[in-house]
Amino acid sequence: MDRPATPFGSRAATMQAFADHVSRGKVEAFEALGLDIVLGRREGPFFWDAFDDRRFFNCHCNGGIFNLGHRNPAVLAALRTALDRDEIDVGNHHLVSGWKAELAARLAATTGGRCPGVVLSPSGSEAVEVALKTAYAVTKRTEVVSVHGAYHGHTALAAMAADARYHEPFRLALPGFVHVPHDDLGAMDGAIGDDTAAVILETIPATLGMRVPSDDYLSGVQALCRDRGALFVLDEIQTGLGRSGRMWCYEHDEVEPDVVVTGKGLGGGVYPIAATIMTPEVHRFYDDEPFVHVSSYGGSDLGCAVAMTVLDLVEAPGFFERVEEVGLRLEKELAVLPCEIRRRGLFMGLRWPDEDAGILAAKACIDGGVFAVFANNDTSVMQFLPPLVLTDGEVEELADAVVRSLS
Repeated sequence: MDRPATPFGSRAATMQAFADHVSRGKVEAFEALGLDIVLGRREGPFFWDAFDDRRFFNCHCNGGIFNLGHRNPAVLAALRTALDRDEIDVGNHHLVSGWKAELAARLAATTGGRCPGVVLSPSGSEAVEVALKTAYAVTKRTEVVSVHGAYHGHTALAAMAADARYHEPFRLALPGFVHVPHDDLGAMDGAIGDDTAAVILETIPATLGMRVPSDDYLSGVQALCRDRGALFVLDEIQTGLGRSGRMWCYEHDEVEPDVVVTGKGLGGGVYPIAATIMTPEVHRFYDDEPFVHVSSYGGSDLGCAVAMTVLDLVEAPGFFERVEEVGLRLEKELAVLPCEIRRRGLFMGLRWPDEDAGILAAKACIDGGVFAVFANNDTSVMQFLPPLVLTDGEVEELADAVVRSLS
């Protein structure tokens, strides 16, 4: 039997049920901010409120999950086609799968063959955990260095590698995690020692306010890692898959990571899947220990079918160039605003001089029909992540809406 599009008959009933069974705190926080959105219909760069049909440009995109827009027709077709085949479902993680093998080969090719080994996971947080525990195993060291204000997920190791606010409420106090200021090679130099298994960085840290690093920062960290035997791990969960105008954002800095983590957009907004991509030297651990890591939903065959279509779309001729073209156009249109614009491709942040200005800007944009959020670890910044598939008309409409909302 078909379920109704809106299970509850009113906004108030929906909010009450969510508060009773999912998160009362979230509902109360939204009410305090004057946000009463209940997610309803969604299509392309837009979603609508379920009850009053307000339309919003999605310029948060869940950190990249909706890089290709909501319910992308090609992605939906891939999932439907896969579901109609009698030889595919989630699969069995104990057995060999051609779907997993094909996706892994495609992902390896995106690195130019540098990272041919792939471990598939159902979420980015778990893919980060794979990266870190693999680093422990390969280096036989016990320390991880990351930066203050980073975000790498909410599972235990991922949360410890991220900013303290994500693990303190749970009273996590795992040893071996060191945090240094972002874009500070001197601090990084002092932190990487004989016990450092890995340095993990977001290529551009989103939750820290889209701070584009100095030209020599990533290459400098890479050199330190090479010199001291630590793995150089780049978290491309938000910046990868074309968001920066390249397949991987690290290509702008011409570095060669030992491990790349991807997720979010890999599932095209319809199926959760993530991956940890490694050099042969790192991945050899899984040749020697083939049953040491398992994940029941990691690399679901259905998810692999979806992800390969995502790669087809992202790798289509002209896609990256179009991302850069739209990003440059939006940067020019938004230059009338009294803020700093941080940008690489369509990975953008708008920063004001005042603390919490990003919160106010996000609220103003939402009121103006543009859904955006502030950077949690730098509240002077509003994150701005439009879908990568905007038409020329949508670019113009979006720019007008943002300027009107923030002027």
